Amino acid sequence: MRKNLFAALFAVVIAATASRADVPAEAPGRVETLPEPSPHWVWVSDLVLERAALIDLDSGRFLGMINGGYGAISPLFPKSRAEIYIPASYYARRSRGPRTDLLEVWDPKTLSPQAEVVLPPKRAIDAVPQGHQALSDDDRFAALFNWTPRTSLSIVDVEKRAFTAEVDIPGCSLAYAAGPRRFFGLCADGTAVVVTLDDDGHEVSKERTLPFFDPRKDPVTEKAVRYKNQWLFVSFDGYVYPVDVSGDQVRFGEKWSLLSDEDRKESWRIGGLQHLAVHEPSGRFYSLVHKGGPDTHKDPGDEVWVYDLATKKRIDRIKLRNPGLTIMGFPIEIGRDWPAPFNHLGGWLVDTFAPPLVTHIAVTRDDKPLLVTASQYSGSLGLYDALSGDFVRRVQPTGWTTDLLVAPWGGK
Repeated sequence: MRKNLFAALFAVVIAATASRADVPAEAPGRVETLPEPSPHWVWVSDLVLERAALIDLDSGRFLGMINGGYGAISPLFPKSRAEIYIPASYYARRSRGPRTDLLEVWDPKTLSPQAEVVLPPKRAIDAVPQGHQALSDDDRFAALFNWTPRTSLSIVDVEKRAFTAEVDIPGCSLAYAAGPRRFFGLCADGTAVVVTLDDDGHEVSKERTLPFFDPRKDPVTEKAVRYKNQWLFVSFDGYVYPVDVSGDQVRFGEKWSLLSDEDRKESWRIGGLQHLAVHEPSGRFYSLVHKGGPDTHKDPGDEVWVYDLATKKRIDRIKLRNPGLTIMGFPIEIGRDWPAPFNHLGGWLVDTFAPPLVTHIAVTRDDKPLLVTASQYSGSLGLYDALSGDFVRRVQPTGWTTDLLVAPWGGK
């Protein structure tokens, strides 16, 4: 009897194994080609897996990835050509040994490397890489921030695939585009350094502006966002400092506050690691906020507050949900395969018991924009209608961690 039972179980296992194995063999070496980019495609950088994953927010599909060596990946996307630029660093023995810094050129359709430019091995590597690289407004030159602790910019002619110059910016840091031949950075005394290049990518001038913020009383974060010809910096205390790069000289607009007196009494503050986003077609400005004391500007946010940039008034408050729980890239989805209505139990548990813990936000650029949220130590995305604030769904998994969100493509 026992032998017959074992024989029957063995037959079932063999049959199941055979049915699962009955699939065509995969042909190695085949390269897939992506269709035209969608406005709802987003890049998600993962510091642990050392990659940037491409995710389709509409379908929830994982479309592909680009590896970028040591540190968080922060890709650059030119408007005038189908290329992706990745600042990358590699150590000969993974975490030590001779170091090579590159600006890599990738094909956005096949996600394959096309070229690379060798750089001085000194670019700044941080867990939060915003402001560490910039592409000139005509897509000709890339500027990469170096920090050794001496600060400088490595300039690359991306059309000619050549390193052209290293520009020292003592006392200053970071790189923001300010025209076809101009970049600027932030300085420790509240000024900005403005670097102008010639057509060969060499330094023509380097000037310091007057202070536009007080670094002792109201320092700004480096996590600025671009709105047309303005960069919008926000201070730790919630004031917006506009930097206008449209003219011959960099100009500074009048600061304005994200927070009312009542908000400040209730201890609302900006927070998170990528805490700002902007939707240019509607002129809406998004800020991740939380309640907390001084020096909590990196704490995760509970809400996203939405502002009309024309009036500088808050027009909406979006209460956030947790973007989704994952462990080593595997989503925690209790009851997903259970029959309705019990299949929604997992989402209810996350919404009820897990705090939002949102550290990153981004907004797609089309006329039906999505607000994308993420938590640094989770590979999941929360999606909201960026105009109404309604929660849409979660997309998971995207990886192990989330260190940067980039939605580079706009609508038709």
